Amino acid sequence: MKNRMIAASLAAAMLALPLAACSSGTGSAGATTAGSAGSQTTAAGDTGATTAAPATDGDDLTEEANLVYYLWGDEGVANQDVLAEINEKLKADLNATLEIKYIGWSDVSTKYPLLFTSGESFDLTHASPSAAVSYFTLAGQDVLVDITDDLDAVPTLKSTIPQETWDTAAYKGRIYGVPTLYSEFTPYGFAYRSDLLEKYGLSKIDSLDSMEAYMQAVVANEDFAPLNGNTTDAINLYRMFVGSTDSWLTAPGIPEDQLFLVATDETASDIIDPAFTDEFEAWAEKMKDWADQGFWPQDIMAAQTSAKDNLLNGISAGFITHMPDWTGNYGAEETSLPGVYVDWWSPAVDNGKIVKKPGVDNTTAISVTSEHPVRALKVIEKFMTDESYYDLLQYGIEGRQYEIADGKVQKPASYNDQTDAYGVSAWSLRNDALNIPLASEDPVRYDLINEWKETAIDSPFAGFTFDPANVSTELSSIANVNANLGTQLMLGKTQDDVKTAVEDYRQQLKDAGVEKVIEEVKTQYEAFKAGN
Repeated sequence: MKNRMIAASLAAAMLALPLAACSSGTGSAGATTAGSAGSQTTAAGDTGATTAAPATDGDDLTEEANLVYYLWGDEGVANQDVLAEINEKLKADLNATLEIKYIGWSDVSTKYPLLFTSGESFDLTHASPSAAVSYFTLAGQDVLVDITDDLDAVPTLKSTIPQETWDTAAYKGRIYGVPTLYSEFTPYGFAYRSDLLEKYGLSKIDSLDSMEAYMQAVVANEDFAPLNGNTTDAINLYRMFVGSTDSWLTAPGIPEDQLFLVATDETASDIIDPAFTDEFEAWAEKMKDWADQGFWPQDIMAAQTSAKDNLLNGISAGFITHMPDWTGNYGAEETSLPGVYVDWWSPAVDNGKIVKKPGVDNTTAISVTSEHPVRALKVIEKFMTDESYYDLLQYGIEGRQYEIADGKVQKPASYNDQTDAYGVSAWSLRNDALNIPLASEDPVRYDLINEWKETAIDSPFAGFTFDPANVSTELSSIANVNANLGTQLMLGKTQDDVKTAVEDYRQQLKDAGVEKVIEEVKTQYEAFKAGN
């Protein structure tokens, strides 16, 4: 624990030097300049209590602030107990309290957008370019606080987050949210049961051919489908397709939960819709073949349960997911399938297409309805730079929700899931310097992260914001095409033969306006490059 605090403090101090040289900021009430005496990065147990002072940052700490924080997910039975501990610290340090409200996973796509249109007053929420409403769209609608000029009120946070990470959250030169400090890489791949691989006498999966051989063996020997999932596997198989190409990278324009656009190479020399390529037609033929071989259920278009859930129930041989999800299910797999190791293979990794996830992908934003935006920013600073706050929020109460053994967070022997369960989806508040590995995670996760930090490539679209306003009608039409014929093609379930179905799909995309969308992406991207 002590080493984590020292590492974080040194990193903050080192990063503060260049910022201090070019800034005339003098700090603010309740927050001293990063690296100086009284820094807000404190050891666990040190409250770092704030003494009221003139509100040079416009935040009067003598006025209590009751902040509302919206998070995705469901509330654990002990969440209120952990929140009470957090609020005790916040009251002492910032004269603030926090109320967390939850948007259930099944309601995120509908209720999250309503936060910004209903007129409800709240203070904090998660934001991302890939959310139901993009972070950049929200920034353009003036529903998020422009925090650019308020960052001097949180000098530790400002200096700890590198400038290039702040830049990922910039919209027209202004900052509307605090990006994460957690390194994340999300190449997609096929997770599969190593016990079945051994049972069939097969070698480790390292190609589409060996993946196919594994699934053929499952069909021949088991009474369940190898990829026993639902229609979400359409986009998962599409991701595998893009990953299997030599140089294609995901491009903005069409949302990534649909059959998205791609850049043809690392420099984004061209942006295309793969549907109009020979590679796409060949992949659609392969998907038809895989469907006919029984690699997924005959009724997959109506199936409800995911391949991952079915694997945990022992009735699927694999599922498609990204690396963090694969390694994060290690504990659940050990519990559901004792003695079974679920391995993973990714074509994108093999093709050297591990892309650094920009900080803005997980951002904490402040609503313009907040009465205390600077105080909310100071709360974010506490959660991201103070070890005692970080541990409470991310792991719970030490001794009740977690203990640290061999450098990993694990549940104590006294833990009772019925009374002690805690969890919040506060991804955007994570920080590599303060993060502790979980015993429930596959240990290979951090080996891969450390390796990929050195080898990952930058997205050619880092810092670029696509504004969909000019093509919103076209994007809505394209979404309908992808939800129907696009999904059928990826699951081998078209009524016509593949060649005819692909031609029909291409025509439907053209009619929906895909060419206009591509041109709009290119125009905006060229303008972005010209100005940077």
